[in-house]
Amino acid sequence: MALVLTRKDVEELLTMKEAMSAVEEAFRQYALGKVIMPLRTTIRIADYKGVNLAMPAYVGGEMDALGLKVVSVYGDNPEKYGLPTVLATVLLNDPKTGDLLAIMDGSWLTAMRTGAVSGVATQYLAREDARTAAVFGAGVQARTQLMAVCEARGVTLARVYDPVHDVRDRYCQEMGEKLGIEVVPAASPRAAVEGADVIVAASSAKSPLFDGAWLSPGTHVNGVGSHAPAARELDTATMVNSKLVVDQREAALAEAGDVIMPIDEGHMTADDIYAELGEVVAGLKEARVDRDEITVFKSVGLAIQDVATATRVYQLAKEKGAGTTLSLA
Repeated sequence: MALVLTRKDVEELLTMKEAMSAVEEAFRQYALGKVIMPLRTTIRIADYKGVNLAMPAYVGGEMDALGLKVVSVYGDNPEKYGLPTVLATVLLNDPKTGDLLAIMDGSWLTAMRTGAVSGVATQYLAREDARTAAVFGAGVQARTQLMAVCEARGVTLARVYDPVHDVRDRYCQEMGEKLGIEVVPAASPRAAVEGADVIVAASSAKSPLFDGAWLSPGTHVNGVGSHAPAARELDTATMVNSKLVVDQREAALAEAGDVIMPIDEGHMTADDIYAELGEVVAGLKEARVDRDEITVFKSVGLAIQDVATATRVYQLAKEKGAGTTLSLA
């Protein structure tokens, strides 16, 4: 019997604190060599401007979790079909037997786990007294990113830039009410960046969002919106002048234009990647060492985030009697 969990179930069960705890442990186990995670398989459906990805992982150690996420990203969905851009389903298996434990909606889980990894990175890399955030983008992902940054640090002010002003303004109102902080529109990218302690790039941009020369000493940047070799949100100056931490070296060098393009330009090499996030979480590499260094976390998204978060959702569902059981026999 498998447990079926809808998006509503996942939303009601999963808090950002729980998601960050699960993701943090997954990255720790990855750094300790307790993870099996092939690179995701990608099918690009050019006729429909879509991408379909399969992301399996096993997280060993105390977590002991096995699963697979299938996720589609179709940019035309909202306008043409009234569907979300990202659609995902997670299958969770018993690692001891392979038996199917759960089928759950993965769309909200994807947004939460992506926010959560930035929250973990912020927890380790941002200054302790970080209070001002800048957010680029005003979609679903920008919402969970700000939730996570607020969970990691005592943010009191967020400045938001999005070229679609009505979307930006609605985001500011909704997130200000949700988080109980001041969330205000930024008139320009520079107005958002200057003086910010933490910057979140969670947009659909294909080219840099801001000039790295605008960053104040001690700023921490999370780059999560771009995940293709020919797209980037962060410019070369930002990457070259920072301590760069990635979720996984192999994935970043294969998929992250923010990393690939400065390397192709000859401004940096793969050796300029300081650490993977798991190495920082596990204490194998130092996090921030002084107040003035600029830190960047570049994420393309890993299956361990999905499997770890789905496992926590499953545990919470069992504890609270949520979901519906389904027999496939």
